[in-house]
This record gives sequence, structure tokens and C-alpha cells, in this order.
Amino acid sequence: MTSKLHLKENPTIQDFQEYVRLMKIERGFSTEDKAYECMLMAEEVGELFSAIRKTMQGSAIATNSKHKDVELEIADVLIYLCSIANQNGIDLEEAFRKKEEINKQRVWNTI
Repeated sequence: MTSKLHLKENPTIQDFQEYVRLMKIERGFSTEDKAYECMLMAEEVGELFSAIRKTMQGSAIATNSKHKDVELEIADVLIYLCSIANQNGIDLEEAFRKKEEINKQRVWNTI
């Protein structure tokens, strides 16, 4: 089957969210199980950490281990983040802007 999905050039965060919504439907992954979706995202975050660890100098890597591409794992995390936002009716851009306004008022202590 050839995908009919298309992500426009220079997409907005809303474009990514809409793409993920349509992608899940097209691939038969459309689910409203929020806990399951969060577990899948947690797995992808773990894969991202593993990929990053494998790029660190001095990191032990098993000989049968495949080097995961950090870039692709970040994309997987973004896909699940968009999906979870969609399930909860959250506009990620709007949420980001709201949270950043709160963060701008905080006093940040650095170690």
C-alpha cells in the first residue's frame, strides 16, 4: 500500500500533530488507550537514551548490539508526544507557549 500522507514543507507543530493523527488512522494504530500510548512513548524514550549512551565515549556496547540512530529515536518520541497530545485535545504549540510564560517568571538556580 502506498501512503497518501504528506507533511508539508516547513510544517508547524499543528501540522505534525495532524500528520500523526492521520498516520495512525492510515496504519491502523488509532487508539484511545492513553495509558498504552504513554507506555509506548516510554519505550521510545528508553531507546533514545540507549542510542545516546552508545554514542558516548567509553560506553560499553555488546557485540550483538545495533547502534541506534539518535535522530530516528527522537522522531519516534515526537510521534508519540503528538499522539498523546491529540488524545487529550492539546495543541502542543499553545501548551508550549503557556508553559514558557510560566517558566519566564521562575527564578532558575544552576548547579
